[in-house]
Amino acid sequence: MSKNKQWASKLGFIMATAGAAIGLGNLWKFPYLMGKNGGFPFLVAYLFFIVVLGLPVMITEMSLGRKTRHDPVQAYADIHPHARIVGIFGVLAAFIILSYYSVIGGWILKYIASYVTTAAAPDFNAFIGSSEPVIWHIVFMAATIAVCYFGINGIEKASKLMMPMLLVLLFVIIFRSVTLPGASKGLLFIFQPDFSAFTLSSVSAALGQVFYSLSLCMGITITYGSYLSGKENIPKSCMIVGGLDTVIAVLAGIAIFPAVFAFGLEPGQGPGLIFGTLPMVFANIAGGTFFAILFFALVFFAAVTSAIALLEVCASFAIDSLGWERKHAALVIGTAITLLGIPSALSFGVLSDVTILNQSVFDFAGLVTDNILMPLGGLTMCYYVGWKWKPEYLLAEIEADGTKFRLGKLWVFCIRFLTPIMVGIVSVTGFYNLYLAIR
Repeated sequence: MSKNKQWASKLGFIMATAGAAIGLGNLWKFPYLMGKNGGFPFLVAYLFFIVVLGLPVMITEMSLGRKTRHDPVQAYADIHPHARIVGIFGVLAAFIILSYYSVIGGWILKYIASYVTTAAAPDFNAFIGSSEPVIWHIVFMAATIAVCYFGINGIEKASKLMMPMLLVLLFVIIFRSVTLPGASKGLLFIFQPDFSAFTLSSVSAALGQVFYSLSLCMGITITYGSYLSGKENIPKSCMIVGGLDTVIAVLAGIAIFPAVFAFGLEPGQGPGLIFGTLPMVFANIAGGTFFAILFFALVFFAAVTSAIALLEVCASFAIDSLGWERKHAALVIGTAITLLGIPSALSFGVLSDVTILNQSVFDFAGLVTDNILMPLGGLTMCYYVGWKWKPEYLLAEIEADGTKFRLGKLWVFCIRFLTPIMVGIVSVTGFYNLYLAIR
Protein backbone atom coordinates (compact mmCIF):
# COMPACT_ATOMS: atom_id res chain seq x y z
CA MET A 1 0.00 0.00 0.00
CA SER A 2 1.09 3.60 -0.52
CA LYS A 3 1.62 4.20 3.17
CA ASN A 4 4.22 1.45 3.32
CA LYS A 5 7.30 3.24 2.12
CA GLN A 6 10.44 1.42 3.14
CA TRP A 7 13.24 2.59 5.38
CA ALA A 8 15.85 4.31 3.25
CA SER A 9 18.72 2.48 4.97
CA LYS A 10 19.43 -0.31 7.41
CA LEU A 11 21.06 2.20 9.75
CA GLY A 12 17.92 4.34 9.74
CA PHE A 13 15.79 1.31 10.56
CA ILE A 14 18.08 0.20 13.39
CA MET A 15 18.27 3.71 14.85
CA ALA A 16 14.48 4.15 14.68
CA THR A 17 13.73 0.73 16.20
CA ALA A 18 16.38 1.12 18.89
CA GLY A 19 15.08 4.61 19.61
CA ALA A 20 11.60 3.19 20.04
CA ALA A 21 12.86 0.67 22.61
CA ILE A 22 15.30 2.96 24.42
CA GLY A 23 13.16 5.19 26.58
CA LEU A 24 12.77 6.55 30.07
CA GLY A 25 12.62 3.07 31.58
CA ASN A 26 16.21 2.44 30.47
CA LEU A 27 17.44 5.58 32.18
CA TRP A 28 15.77 5.38 35.55
CA LYS A 29 14.33 1.91 36.08
CA PHE A 30 16.76 -0.72 34.81
CA PRO A 31 19.89 0.50 36.69
CA TYR A 32 17.92 0.81 39.92
CA LEU A 33 16.42 -2.68 39.55
CA MET A 34 19.88 -4.04 38.85
CA GLY A 35 21.33 -2.42 41.96
CA LYS A 36 18.48 -3.50 44.24
CA ASN A 37 18.31 -7.09 42.97
CA GLY A 38 21.81 -8.44 43.27
CA GLY A 39 23.75 -6.48 40.67
CA PHE A 40 25.47 -8.77 38.20
CA PRO A 41 23.16 -11.80 38.79
CA PHE A 42 20.20 -9.60 37.85
CA LEU A 43 21.97 -8.61 34.62
CA VAL A 44 22.56 -12.28 33.78
CA ALA A 45 18.88 -13.09 34.38
CA TYR A 46 17.85 -10.09 32.28
CA LEU A 47 20.05 -11.22 29.38
CA PHE A 48 18.63 -14.76 29.66
CA PHE A 49 15.08 -13.45 29.41
CA ILE A 50 15.99 -11.27 26.44
CA VAL A 51 17.00 -14.49 24.66
CA VAL A 52 13.97 -16.61 25.62
CA LEU A 53 11.31 -13.88 25.64
CA GLY A 54 12.48 -10.62 24.11
CA LEU A 55 14.10 -11.85 20.90
CA PRO A 56 11.44 -14.47 20.01
CA VAL A 57 8.65 -11.90 20.38
CA MET A 58 10.59 -9.21 18.49
CA ILE A 59 11.37 -11.62 15.65
CA THR A 60 7.71 -12.67 15.50
CA GLU A 61 6.38 -9.12 15.43
CA MET A 62 8.97 -7.82 12.98
CA SER A 63 8.51 -10.71 10.52
CA LEU A 64 4.73 -10.46 10.78
CA GLY A 65 4.89 -6.76 9.99
CA ARG A 66 7.12 -7.30 6.98
CA LYS A 67 5.11 -10.26 5.70
CA THR A 68 1.74 -8.50 5.84
CA ARG A 69 2.90 -4.88 5.19
CA HIS A 70 0.04 -3.83 7.45
CA ASP A 71 -0.63 -2.05 10.72
CA PRO A 72 -0.87 -4.25 13.86
CA VAL A 73 -4.66 -4.72 13.70
CA GLN A 74 -4.79 -5.67 10.02
CA ALA A 75 -1.58 -7.73 10.30
CA TYR A 76 -3.16 -10.03 12.86
CA ALA A 77 -6.44 -10.08 10.94
CA ASP A 78 -4.44 -11.40 7.97
CA ILE A 79 -3.38 -14.51 9.88
CA HIS A 80 -6.72 -15.30 11.55
CA PRO A 81 -10.15 -13.60 11.45
CA HIS A 82 -10.35 -13.48 15.25
CA ALA A 83 -6.74 -12.40 15.82
CA ARG A 84 -7.57 -8.73 15.21
CA ILE A 85 -7.96 -8.38 18.99
CA VAL A 86 -4.19 -8.82 19.42
CA GLY A 87 -3.51 -5.76 17.28
CA ILE A 88 -6.25 -3.81 19.05
CA PHE A 89 -4.54 -4.47 22.40
CA GLY A 90 -1.30 -3.10 20.92
CA VAL A 91 -2.79 0.04 19.36
CA LEU A 92 -4.78 0.83 22.51
CA ALA A 93 -1.67 0.36 24.63
CA ALA A 94 0.34 2.71 22.40
CA PHE A 95 -2.45 5.33 22.44
CA ILE A 96 -2.81 5.35 26.23
CA ILE A 97 0.93 5.07 26.97
CA LEU A 98 1.71 8.12 24.84
CA SER A 99 -0.98 10.16 26.60
CA TYR A 100 0.93 10.03 29.91
CA TYR A 101 4.43 9.43 28.55
CA SER A 102 4.21 12.81 26.84
CA VAL A 103 3.44 14.41 30.20
CA ILE A 104 6.85 13.25 31.43
CA GLY A 105 8.31 14.45 28.14
CA GLY A 106 6.87 17.86 28.95
CA TRP A 107 8.55 17.82 32.36
CA ILE A 108 11.87 17.17 30.61
CA LEU A 109 11.36 20.18 28.31
CA LYS A 110 10.52 22.33 31.33
CA TYR A 111 13.79 21.37 33.01
CA ILE A 112 15.80 22.12 29.87
CA ALA A 113 14.13 25.52 29.56
CA SER A 114 14.65 26.25 33.27
CA TYR A 115 18.36 25.40 33.20
CA VAL A 116 18.88 27.42 30.01
CA THR A 117 17.07 30.53 31.32
CA THR A 118 17.77 30.46 35.06
CA ALA A 119 20.74 28.04 35.40
CA ALA A 120 18.71 26.10 37.98
CA ALA A 121 16.09 23.38 38.20
CA PRO A 122 12.48 24.34 38.89
CA ASP A 123 10.74 23.38 42.11
CA PHE A 124 9.46 20.00 40.95
CA ASN A 125 6.54 19.66 43.36
CA ALA A 126 5.38 23.23 42.76
CA PHE A 127 5.69 22.73 39.00
CA ILE A 128 3.69 19.50 38.71
CA GLY A 129 1.16 20.87 41.21
CA SER A 130 0.34 23.76 38.86
CA SER A 131 -1.36 23.86 35.46
CA GLU A 132 1.91 24.57 33.62
CA PRO A 133 2.62 20.88 32.82
CA VAL A 134 -0.28 21.01 30.35
CA ILE A 135 1.59 23.57 28.25
CA TRP A 136 4.78 21.51 28.14
CA HIS A 137 2.80 18.33 27.44
CA ILE A 138 1.31 20.07 24.40
CA VAL A 139 4.73 21.27 23.25
CA PHE A 140 6.19 17.76 23.53
CA MET A 141 3.25 16.26 21.61
CA ALA A 142 3.58 18.96 18.94
CA ALA A 143 7.19 17.91 18.35
CA THR A 144 6.16 14.26 18.17
CA ILE A 145 3.31 14.98 15.75
CA ALA A 146 5.59 17.09 13.55
CA VAL A 147 7.97 14.16 12.98
CA CYS A 148 5.19 11.64 12.24
CA TYR A 149 3.49 14.17 9.95
CA PHE A 150 6.32 13.73 7.46
CA GLY A 151 6.15 9.94 7.53
CA ILE A 152 8.92 7.36 7.45
CA ASN A 153 11.40 9.85 6.07
CA GLY A 154 10.84 12.17 9.02
CA ILE A 155 11.08 9.35 11.56
CA GLU A 156 14.27 8.00 10.01
CA LYS A 157 15.99 11.39 9.82
CA ALA A 158 15.05 12.26 13.40
CA SER A 159 16.27 8.89 14.71
CA LYS A 160 19.57 9.01 12.78
CA LEU A 161 20.24 12.41 14.37
CA MET A 162 19.00 11.80 17.91
CA MET A 163 20.34 8.32 18.66
CA PRO A 164 24.04 9.11 17.96
CA MET A 165 23.64 12.35 19.92
CA LEU A 166 22.15 10.36 22.80
CA LEU A 167 25.22 8.11 22.86
CA VAL A 168 27.65 11.03 22.71
CA LEU A 169 25.89 12.87 25.55
CA LEU A 170 25.75 9.67 27.60
CA PHE A 171 29.52 9.15 27.37
CA VAL A 172 30.20 12.79 28.29
CA ILE A 173 28.04 12.47 31.41
CA ILE A 174 29.61 9.10 32.29
CA PHE A 175 33.07 10.68 32.20
CA ARG A 176 31.95 13.46 34.56
CA SER A 177 30.11 11.09 36.87
CA VAL A 178 32.81 8.46 37.38
CA THR A 179 35.49 11.10 38.05
CA LEU A 180 33.66 12.43 41.12
CA PRO A 181 35.10 11.52 44.55
CA GLY A 182 33.28 8.50 45.94
CA ALA A 183 31.83 7.49 42.57
CA SER A 184 33.00 3.90 43.03
CA LYS A 185 30.16 3.31 45.51
CA GLY A 186 27.66 3.86 42.71
CA LEU A 187 29.43 1.34 40.47
CA LEU A 188 29.43 -1.20 43.30
CA PHE A 189 25.70 -0.60 43.80
CA ILE A 190 25.05 -1.59 40.18
CA PHE A 191 27.56 -4.33 39.49
CA GLN A 192 28.73 -5.94 42.74
CA PRO A 193 27.23 -9.46 42.95
CA ASP A 194 24.95 -9.83 45.96
CA PHE A 195 23.29 -13.23 45.76
CA SER A 196 21.40 -12.62 49.00
CA ALA A 197 19.48 -9.83 47.23
CA PHE A 198 18.74 -11.97 44.19
CA THR A 199 15.42 -13.65 44.92
CA LEU A 200 12.38 -14.96 43.05
CA SER A 201 11.02 -11.43 42.97
CA SER A 202 14.28 -10.40 41.29
CA VAL A 203 13.67 -12.99 38.59
CA SER A 204 10.15 -11.67 38.09
CA ALA A 205 11.47 -8.10 37.94
CA ALA A 206 14.04 -9.06 35.28
CA LEU A 207 11.35 -10.80 33.25
CA GLY A 208 8.98 -7.86 33.42
CA GLN A 209 11.72 -5.37 32.58
CA VAL A 210 12.53 -7.25 29.35
CA PHE A 211 8.88 -7.14 28.35
CA TYR A 212 8.56 -3.40 28.84
CA SER A 213 12.08 -2.27 27.95
CA LEU A 214 11.94 -3.75 24.43
CA SER A 215 8.48 -2.22 23.81
CA LEU A 216 6.94 -5.62 23.15
CA CYS A 217 3.26 -6.09 22.32
CA MET A 218 2.39 -2.45 21.74
CA GLY A 219 2.48 -2.62 17.94
CA ILE A 220 5.77 -0.78 17.45
CA THR A 221 7.84 -3.66 16.09
CA ILE A 222 5.06 -4.76 13.74
CA THR A 223 4.61 -1.21 12.45
CA TYR A 224 8.33 -0.60 11.92
CA GLY A 225 8.71 -4.09 10.48
CA SER A 226 6.07 -3.32 7.86
CA TYR A 227 8.43 -0.69 6.43
CA LEU A 228 11.40 -3.10 6.33
CA SER A 229 13.08 -4.27 3.13
CA GLY A 230 12.97 -7.98 2.31
CA LYS A 231 16.76 -7.91 2.10
CA GLU A 232 17.27 -7.28 5.81
CA ASN A 233 18.17 -10.07 8.22
CA ILE A 234 15.42 -9.95 10.86
CA PRO A 235 17.04 -12.06 13.63
CA LYS A 236 20.29 -10.10 13.30
CA SER A 237 18.43 -6.78 13.39
CA CYS A 238 16.53 -7.85 16.52
CA MET A 239 19.78 -8.88 18.22
CA ILE A 240 21.32 -5.48 17.44
CA VAL A 241 18.28 -3.62 18.81
CA GLY A 242 18.13 -5.79 21.93
CA GLY A 243 21.87 -5.35 22.46
CA LEU A 244 21.71 -1.57 22.06
CA ASP A 245 18.78 -1.38 24.44
CA THR A 246 20.68 -3.31 27.12
CA VAL A 247 23.96 -1.41 26.61
CA ILE A 248 22.21 1.95 26.92
CA ALA A 249 20.44 0.81 30.10
CA VAL A 250 23.73 -0.28 31.70
CA LEU A 251 25.54 2.88 30.55
CA ALA A 252 22.71 4.97 32.03
CA GLY A 253 23.40 3.37 35.38
CA ILE A 254 27.11 4.17 35.07
CA ALA A 255 26.19 7.77 34.22
CA ILE A 256 23.68 8.29 37.03
CA PHE A 257 24.49 6.28 40.15
CA PRO A 258 28.18 7.16 40.71
CA ALA A 259 27.10 10.81 40.90
CA VAL A 260 24.22 9.99 43.23
CA PHE A 261 26.43 8.04 45.64
CA ALA A 262 29.27 10.57 45.39
CA PHE A 263 27.02 13.07 47.19
CA GLY A 264 25.58 10.57 49.64
CA LEU A 265 22.10 10.75 48.15
CA GLU A 266 19.60 7.92 48.29
CA PRO A 267 19.16 6.03 45.00
CA GLY A 268 15.62 5.64 43.75
CA GLN A 269 13.74 5.01 40.56
CA GLY A 270 11.20 6.92 38.58
CA PRO A 271 10.59 10.68 38.42
CA GLY A 272 12.11 11.21 41.87
CA LEU A 273 15.54 10.19 40.58
CA ILE A 274 15.52 12.24 37.39
CA PHE A 275 13.66 15.34 38.58
CA GLY A 276 14.57 15.41 42.26
CA THR A 277 17.84 13.67 43.11
CA LEU A 278 19.95 14.47 40.04
CA PRO A 279 19.28 18.24 40.09
CA MET A 280 20.82 18.21 43.60
CA VAL A 281 23.90 16.56 42.10
CA PHE A 282 24.12 19.14 39.30
CA ALA A 283 23.80 21.95 41.83
CA ASN A 284 26.90 20.73 43.64
CA ILE A 285 29.39 20.02 40.84
CA ALA A 286 31.54 22.35 38.77
CA GLY A 287 29.80 23.16 35.52
CA GLY A 288 26.59 21.71 36.91
CA THR A 289 24.27 23.78 34.72
CA PHE A 290 26.10 22.68 31.58
CA PHE A 291 25.93 19.01 32.52
CA ALA A 292 22.28 19.36 33.56
CA ILE A 293 21.38 20.70 30.12
CA LEU A 294 23.32 17.87 28.47
CA PHE A 295 21.64 15.27 30.68
CA PHE A 296 18.10 16.47 30.12
CA ALA A 297 18.80 16.76 26.39
CA LEU A 298 19.82 13.10 26.53
CA VAL A 299 16.62 12.18 28.37
CA PHE A 300 14.59 14.18 25.83
CA PHE A 301 16.10 12.27 22.89
CA ALA A 302 15.30 8.96 24.60
CA ALA A 303 11.75 10.08 25.33
CA VAL A 304 10.86 11.62 21.98
CA THR A 305 12.13 8.71 19.85
CA SER A 306 9.89 6.38 21.85
CA ALA A 307 6.99 8.83 21.62
CA ILE A 308 7.37 9.02 17.83
CA ALA A 309 7.13 5.23 17.61
CA LEU A 310 4.00 5.14 19.79
CA LEU A 311 2.26 7.76 17.66
CA GLU A 312 3.32 5.97 14.46
CA VAL A 313 1.57 2.79 15.67
CA CYS A 314 -1.71 4.68 16.02
CA ALA A 315 -1.25 6.64 12.79
CA SER A 316 -0.42 3.45 10.89
CA PHE A 317 -3.68 1.91 12.10
CA ALA A 318 -5.66 4.94 10.93
CA ILE A 319 -3.91 4.98 7.55
CA ASP A 320 -4.16 1.27 6.88
CA SER A 321 -7.38 0.11 8.54
CA LEU A 322 -9.39 3.36 8.35
CA GLY A 323 -8.07 4.68 5.03
CA TRP A 324 -6.93 8.06 6.35
CA GLU A 325 -4.22 10.17 4.75
CA ARG A 326 -0.98 10.29 6.75
CA LYS A 327 -1.04 14.00 7.56
CA HIS A 328 -4.68 13.78 8.63
CA ALA A 329 -3.93 10.73 10.78
CA ALA A 330 -0.92 12.32 12.49
CA LEU A 331 -2.79 15.53 13.28
CA VAL A 332 -6.12 14.05 14.38
CA ILE A 333 -4.77 11.13 16.41
CA GLY A 334 -1.95 13.24 17.83
CA THR A 335 -4.50 15.83 18.94
CA ALA A 336 -6.71 13.13 20.50
CA ILE A 337 -3.76 11.76 22.46
CA THR A 338 -2.84 15.27 23.57
CA LEU A 339 -6.36 15.85 24.89
CA LEU A 340 -6.39 12.48 26.64
CA GLY A 341 -3.12 13.37 28.35
CA ILE A 342 -4.35 16.64 29.85
CA PRO A 343 -6.00 14.96 32.89
CA SER A 344 -2.73 13.09 33.51
CA ALA A 345 -0.83 16.38 33.30
CA LEU A 346 -3.17 17.86 35.91
CA SER A 347 -3.36 14.78 38.13
CA PHE A 348 -0.72 16.15 40.52
CA GLY A 349 -2.40 19.56 40.71
CA VAL A 350 -6.03 20.60 40.20
CA LEU A 351 -7.10 16.98 39.62
CA SER A 352 -5.06 15.52 42.49
CA ASP A 353 -8.28 14.60 44.33
CA VAL A 354 -9.68 12.74 41.30
CA THR A 355 -8.95 9.01 41.54
CA ILE A 356 -9.88 5.90 39.57
CA LEU A 357 -9.77 2.71 41.66
CA ASN A 358 -7.71 4.60 44.26
CA GLN A 359 -5.20 5.74 41.63
CA SER A 360 -4.49 9.14 40.15
CA VAL A 361 -5.37 9.53 36.49
CA PHE A 362 -1.66 9.44 35.61
CA ASP A 363 -1.00 6.23 37.58
CA PHE A 364 -4.21 4.54 36.45
CA ALA A 365 -3.27 4.97 32.78
CA GLY A 366 0.04 3.25 33.47
CA LEU A 367 -1.62 0.41 35.37
CA VAL A 368 -4.03 -0.31 32.51
CA THR A 369 -1.30 -0.52 29.87
CA ASP A 370 1.45 -2.22 31.87
CA ASN A 371 -0.69 -4.73 33.73
CA ILE A 372 -3.55 -5.47 31.33
CA LEU A 373 -3.20 -4.48 27.68
CA MET A 374 0.45 -5.41 27.05
CA PRO A 375 0.47 -8.80 28.84
CA LEU A 376 -2.86 -9.76 27.24
CA GLY A 377 -1.43 -8.76 23.88
CA GLY A 378 1.55 -11.04 24.47
CA LEU A 379 -0.57 -14.03 25.49
CA THR A 380 -3.00 -13.71 22.61
CA MET A 381 -0.11 -13.23 20.17
CA CYS A 382 1.45 -16.52 21.25
CA TYR A 383 -1.93 -18.26 20.98
CA TYR A 384 -2.80 -17.08 17.49
CA VAL A 385 0.69 -17.19 15.96
CA GLY A 386 1.79 -20.36 17.73
CA TRP A 387 -1.38 -22.45 17.59
CA LYS A 388 -4.29 -21.07 15.55
CA TRP A 389 -1.85 -20.14 12.78
CA LYS A 390 1.61 -21.66 12.49
CA PRO A 391 4.87 -19.88 13.32
CA GLU A 392 6.48 -21.95 10.56
CA TYR A 393 4.62 -19.76 8.07
CA LEU A 394 6.86 -16.88 9.16
CA LEU A 395 10.10 -18.81 8.61
CA ALA A 396 10.05 -18.07 4.88
CA GLU A 397 9.69 -14.38 5.69
CA ILE A 398 12.50 -14.49 8.25
CA GLU A 399 14.74 -16.16 5.66
CA ALA A 400 13.72 -13.77 2.85
CA ASP A 401 17.20 -12.22 2.86
CA GLY A 402 18.65 -15.58 1.79
CA THR A 403 20.14 -16.43 5.21
CA LYS A 404 18.91 -19.63 6.82
CA PHE A 405 17.48 -19.11 10.29
CA ARG A 406 19.41 -21.86 12.06
CA LEU A 407 17.57 -21.35 15.32
CA GLY A 408 14.19 -21.60 13.62
CA LYS A 409 13.07 -24.70 15.51
CA LEU A 410 14.10 -23.19 18.84
CA TRP A 411 12.20 -20.01 17.94
CA VAL A 412 9.06 -22.04 17.15
CA PHE A 413 9.42 -23.87 20.48
CA CYS A 414 9.73 -20.56 22.32
CA ILE A 415 6.65 -19.03 20.67
CA ARG A 416 4.52 -22.11 21.32
CA PHE A 417 5.65 -23.08 24.80
CA LEU A 418 8.35 -21.08 26.56
CA THR A 419 7.32 -17.52 25.68
CA PRO A 420 3.65 -18.00 26.70
CA ILE A 421 4.84 -19.22 30.10
CA MET A 422 7.08 -16.18 30.49
CA VAL A 423 4.34 -13.78 29.38
CA GLY A 424 1.91 -15.61 31.65
CA ILE A 425 4.15 -14.89 34.62
CA VAL A 426 4.27 -11.22 33.61
CA SER A 427 0.47 -11.22 33.31
CA VAL A 428 -0.12 -12.84 36.71
CA THR A 429 2.38 -10.50 38.32
CA GLY A 430 0.74 -7.56 36.59
CA PHE A 431 -2.76 -8.46 37.77
CA TYR A 432 -1.44 -9.05 41.28
CA ASN A 433 0.22 -5.63 41.27
CA LEU A 434 -3.02 -4.15 40.00
CA TYR A 435 -4.91 -5.85 42.84
CA LEU A 436 -2.45 -4.50 45.42
CA ALA A 437 -2.71 -1.02 43.93
CA ILE A 438 -6.49 -0.76 43.99
CA ARG A 439 -7.49 -2.74 47.06
